Amino acid sequence: MGSFFILIALADPYWVWFMTHAVINVVKLLGETFGWCHVMTKYGIVYITNANNPVMMTIDYECSGIIESTSFLALVMFYPIYDRAAKVFYGWFGLIWIYLANVLRLMIVISLVHFGGAGWYYWAHSFIGRLVFYALVIILYYNVFTYSQLSKSLYIQIIKRGRAIVGGIRHLWKRGN
Repeated sequence: MGSFFILIALADPYWVWFMTHAVINVVKLLGETFGWCHVMTKYGIVYITNANNPVMMTIDYECSGIIESTSFLALVMFYPIYDRAAKVFYGWFGLIWIYLANVLRLMIVISLVHFGGAGWYYWAHSFIGRLVFYALVIILYYNVFTYSQLSKSLYIQIIKRGRAIVGGIRHLWKRGN
């Protein structure tokens, strides 16, 4: 818990700003490509267009994913089973996973409001988007902290496959020379 609070304290304002803008820039790219919204990146505002009543949504501290990211990193840092390299791998893997899940959550909210209207905002933001996001986070936690201990670790599988590929390339290189 201490590492979580330290990471949260260190995250404000720089990492929060970075995560917020990382999320909002991808939302801008996807939303404007599909024509579902317009994004004011500087202010963190998403203007969701629809047939009747456009909706303005702000991307702030809660929508940045910083709380979920720091809690995951804090758990990985002190998880006793993994060595340092595995902790770095799972830390980066988890950050990317949570980031993509957060972008997906926001795009679900935007698409539901765009196609369903302003009346969908509360349901899309408070329930549907969060349900998808937290289901993906639970899948991450299960794979990193539970499944990896029950069967072969994802990290170990990737390392073994990488070594096998490198060994195969070396063998082909030696055979060709």
